[in-house]
Amino acid sequence: MAWSGRFALLVATGVVPLVLLGGTPAAAWAVLAGWLGLAVTAGLVDLALAGSPRQVALERETPARVRLGEHATGRLLVTNRGARRIRGVVRDGWEPSAGLAGANRARVVLPPGERRAVPLAFVPTRRGERRARSVTLRSWGPLGLWARQATLSAEGRIRVLPPFRSRRHLASRVARLRELEGNTPVMVRGAGTEFDSLREYVRGDDVRSIDWRATARRDAAMTGGGQRLMVRTWRPERDRRVVLVVDTGRTAAARVGDEPRLDTSIEASLLLAALASRAGDRVDLVAWDRRVRARVQSVTGPTLLSRMVDALAPVEAGLIDTDWSAVPALVRQVTSQRALVVLCTGIDTPAAARGMLGVLPTLTASHTVLVASVTDPSLDADRRDRTDREAAYLAGAAERALRDADRVAAAIRRLGADVVQAAPAELPPALADRYLALKAAGRL
Repeated sequence: MAWSGRFALLVATGVVPLVLLGGTPAAAWAVLAGWLGLAVTAGLVDLALAGSPRQVALERETPARVRLGEHATGRLLVTNRGARRIRGVVRDGWEPSAGLAGANRARVVLPPGERRAVPLAFVPTRRGERRARSVTLRSWGPLGLWARQATLSAEGRIRVLPPFRSRRHLASRVARLRELEGNTPVMVRGAGTEFDSLREYVRGDDVRSIDWRATARRDAAMTGGGQRLMVRTWRPERDRRVVLVVDTGRTAAARVGDEPRLDTSIEASLLLAALASRAGDRVDLVAWDRRVRARVQSVTGPTLLSRMVDALAPVEAGLIDTDWSAVPALVRQVTSQRALVVLCTGIDTPAAARGMLGVLPTLTASHTVLVASVTDPSLDADRRDRTDREAAYLAGAAERALRDADRVAAAIRRLGADVVQAAPAELPPALADRYLALKAAGRL
């Protein structure tokens, strides 16, 4: 039950008869009691005439998925199954991060047996599962004094997908990939790893590419004189394996700028997966801390990105240390052949990276390993600002943090892996560029 400001005003107007009729204390108390009784009686009558909110049926029409930052619309269908008109307010109980645009309250007037649609507009502010469990309905009486109120169960869910803002870098990287493979008129010289075809030798070709057996077979098949050399052409090898391991431990929960590191790792993984898929490579994904949080395996073609986006959407970083000792076994479950293993994690301090450094020799013995880490761009600005004592202390801390990250990166390179470090907006394209560089160097 609830009462309105109108009821409070009705009670307050009791001052008028109290002043006019309450000459003595006894008369004043009698007038006050009579006025309060009149107001309460009016409220009870109003409450009795109000429609019952428990006679309302609720249905939801909401989109199943929406990308972070995009707009989505839905409806809440409210049906009056009672015998009295309902005049009231509906409050939808979505999580604040669902981004219900405007107020989450709507006024409704429901005659008996009719249905009304309450429009909903969402602009989510966080990735993951955004839920609503209940709807609160307040039904006022015809006088608007007292109201019946009930909270009804109405489950709702919207999966907020990663925004994939780094998609804008995909077209330029695919163009470079085609240049690398020789699929455009722009030819890029460089050794590949997969045999493509045979052709006749022309001046400028590498003599090491001459195929003497093919030359002998051609000479034997030709009836005319003269010898024509045959050379092999190569292209970057296709159908290689790319294994993405996304760290969801406590280092991924740290915020850099406006988002946690995990979100940047997801962006980098999506861009690399899209590029590697265009290159004909097979991409597998594992999100891991002490258990598998998400897995995408044995998926190729256009469905790869949609499966990855859907699997990574509800993943949140856990406040636990990642069990790196299990990562080699996870990679072996995915593939037994040599692959590019990309570890998306933080390398801020030697203590936090000790577990990852411990398994690198096992991984680099069988695979090409690449470590992708987000850096905080504010550290570089902080270490240069020494205008006062507080700024000097902050500059010292920033310098120490940067040197620790450099020490970890140097240790990773000594163990045979490669490192990509960049700010959140720059890490996805930097990781894609390193992948293309490995392709061009014939290391994949």
